Amino acid sequence: MTEGERTSGTGKRVLLAKPRGYCAGVDRAVQTVEEALKLYGAPIYVRKEIVHNKHVVRTLEAQGAIFVEENEEVPEGSTVIFSAHGVAPEVYEQAKERSLKAIDATCPLVTKVHHEAKRFAAEDYDILLIGHEGHEEVIGTSGEAPDHIQLVDGPEDADRVTVRDPSKVVWLSQTTLSVDETLETVARLKKRLPLLQSPPSDDICYATSNRQHVVKEIAAECDVVLVVGSRNSSNSVRLVEVALDAGARAGHLVDFAHEIDDAWLADARTVGLTSGASVPEELVQQVLTHLAERGFADVEEVVTANERLTFSLPQELKRDMKAAAAAAQS
Repeated sequence: MTEGERTSGTGKRVLLAKPRGYCAGVDRAVQTVEEALKLYGAPIYVRKEIVHNKHVVRTLEAQGAIFVEENEEVPEGSTVIFSAHGVAPEVYEQAKERSLKAIDATCPLVTKVHHEAKRFAAEDYDILLIGHEGHEEVIGTSGEAPDHIQLVDGPEDADRVTVRDPSKVVWLSQTTLSVDETLETVARLKKRLPLLQSPPSDDICYATSNRQHVVKEIAAECDVVLVVGSRNSSNSVRLVEVALDAGARAGHLVDFAHEIDDAWLADARTVGLTSGASVPEELVQQVLTHLAERGFADVEEVVTANERLTFSLPQELKRDMKAAAAAAQS
């Protein structure tokens, strides 16, 4: 089928990436706040943004969630939810000191990296954590073994690494990085540290990898790729970079449809569209409506994987939900 046959009379089309949007960890985290509000009533305090998305945070605030930066802002004895990005052990201790009821909404794939960090630290390894300085996930993972972990922020950082024993060093990574850049960083590290060990399984999460893969598939055909996502969302920012690296003529990150500049579309025939792992589908649909109004009515969904993974709610919340349901029946 030729491009002309795939498009309408306008000659304009949208290549819609799938998978896109919510991953299992984000879905679990957002649902945790929603269920906690139903069970305990408002307000429910959330340390940091539950996920990095403006729309999600605003929606939960409207339902009674209060987002804070630190436990000190939470009234003693209240309920606090820790975000999907994970926290350092000291954050749990602070919560105990304030008699807070803590519910941990950390993505299980982030928790896996925490467990790896603790295990390798217990075996006295030097741990090279590939990630972005200041990102909440990196802060949380580093807090598990601060004396053993050093951050490697991209390939250029690899040349500055120093270790105690080159035969006893392992790399771990933030879960939302560019797959290609991470591999480049590891390659640079291995030039200096040939005995560098890899994590037992890939730390970059399936959702990040899948979303990057489908963008690579469509990028070369696109005059512009639009990524729906917030600027503090690491995986969303990476999608724009991946699109440009894979051949898209232009790439832009937007939170909402109204942020799209018509100048971006002026000479475009093919627009690629995807969304970060913390973005609800309704925002993508709003962008599709916006594009259709500008002549991009033909939408072709490009599917490279079908995601079926789900995570159960945090144990402490499930336990209270079960008790409440039992009490209601008695």
